[in-house]
Amino acid sequence: MSPAPVAIERMSIPWTVEHIGLPSADPKTLHEWYVRVLDGELLWSDDSVPVYFVRLNGGTVLEICPCKRSVSDVGDNTVAGLRHLALQVRSVEDAKSTLESRGVKFPEDPKPAGGGGRVLFFADREGNLLHLVERPDGSVFQLG
Repeated sequence: MSPAPVAIERMSIPWTVEHIGLPSADPKTLHEWYVRVLDGELLWSDDSVPVYFVRLNGGTVLEICPCKRSVSDVGDNTVAGLRHLALQVRSVEDAKSTLESRGVKFPEDPKPAGGGGRVLFFADREGNLLHLVERPDGSVFQLG
């Protein structure tokens, strides 16, 4: 006989992710890369810190701020911690073409994505790992 299902109480505090912190060796230059290459919008900045809040298409906001130290393997997807930023696109090829025209290099070809679809990896100017993700119609991950 199976045990009775356990009721799980959901948190009643409404929340959403406001921003993701991205420490940088050169916040000014890195925020400019996200604006120029990924069409980010500078929402707020304080050059005295320096800190920059950049909104990407789709609404994700990055807080690009100074780091106290760097790690050599920021692009290693197997290291613990927040490790990559996945950008969902309708067409990997179209997005790749646009980003290549803005100087982005892609070290490998698209490959199958976990959960279905295809993924294509690249890095920002400081080596932080990003990838383009194309999902099939009907995917649970597909955005509207």
